[in-house]
Amino acid sequence: MSQIELRAITNADGEGRLDRWFKRYFPHVKHGQLEKLCRTGQVRVDGRRVKPNSRVEPGQQVRLPPQVTNPLPDDKAPDALSKADQELIKSLVIYEDEHLLALNKPSGLAVQGGSKTRRHVDGLLAAFGTGVDKPRLVHRLDRDTSGLLLVAKTPAVAKHLTRAFADRKTEKTYLALVAGVPKPKVGQINVPLIKGTDLDRERMRPAQDHEKGDGALTSYKVLSQHHGQVSLVALRPHTGRTHQLRVHMEAIGHPIVADPKYGNQHSTERGEGLQLQLHAESLAFEHPDGYRMQLRAPLSETFLAGLARYDAINPEIPDIEF
Repeated sequence: MSQIELRAITNADGEGRLDRWFKRYFPHVKHGQLEKLCRTGQVRVDGRRVKPNSRVEPGQQVRLPPQVTNPLPDDKAPDALSKADQELIKSLVIYEDEHLLALNKPSGLAVQGGSKTRRHVDGLLAAFGTGVDKPRLVHRLDRDTSGLLLVAKTPAVAKHLTRAFADRKTEKTYLALVAGVPKPKVGQINVPLIKGTDLDRERMRPAQDHEKGDGALTSYKVLSQHHGQVSLVALRPHTGRTHQLRVHMEAIGHPIVADPKYGNQHSTERGEGLQLQLHAESLAFEHPDGYRMQLRAPLSETFLAGLARYDAINPEIPDIEF
């Protein structure tokens, strides 16, 4: 007969939320089930009742009932990846060491799942390991943005990199094809952002004078332009707001080409037949081993398609300094 088990949070797990610990070790336990197990006291930490979002740390003991450690046969485990999905995610790797992976995400591939999103980077990472061995996302890109995505291989590395992003100790550089030519050609956009109306909560917008928005700051630099119609711009976000670069370029009247959410007539016309012209080109950060590292993602096919349309723009991107 199955028995109740106690399992320790290890140093390798680091500090974190209980529900995320469960997701690593017991992915068959759905969030609703975990909530019930915590509410009824079947899951406890050091003998105390907890909630799924409670913090846990190395040395603590988690009480696990039999249905967690010995699930019934009809309990659904995560779907196994197809060979095609495994080959896809592995083909995106542009750097790997014992601590982390760097991917060159294509436009159109979501980073995380949702109610209508079944295929996404987070799920595909199971190709590199499951449970505690599954790599972890440490930042995000919009579905239609291509480029560099950093992934941690262990909880400790995930904590290190997540904190670096939160503390703004990383330098992210994006490339964008935008409508028109921003003036001046080098500058900053300091426009607080706020969520949209109830009709479109996924859309961000500049905060008005009477509204309290979240501070958002972006540096930009025009690299080249094509007859005043479009320009190739380097963007560096100093904050990490949702859709920040897309909203900021719209705010100064030069939206990103082929942006279906924040575009205008000019960016739509210049982007006909193209996908969003935004690419996460490089990322500089402190490697877990203590040295400064910079990774660069080759230009995606979708971004090269935009440059090819406006052939006066040189696709060879130099080291960018702001």
